[in-house]
Amino acid sequence: MKVNGIFIPLKEEITLLYFLKKNGYNLRKVAVEVNGKIVPRATYADIQLVDLDTVEIVHFVGGG
Repeated sequence: MKVNGIFIPLKEEITLLYFLKKNGYNLRKVAVEVNGKIVPRATYADIQLVDLDTVEIVHFVGGG
């Protein structure tokens, strides 16, 4: 699959929630798009990622 433009090979299907947690993302500070559609946070555990998916992850940062 492609994540933010970088190819990441998947050996098996995984959930979006598992991918985000495994890679250290703060679930409260990201927005995720899979194959051009914004994914509601409440459905991260229901989304199965496969090798052909394109994922965009945006981090929110605070500042002033």
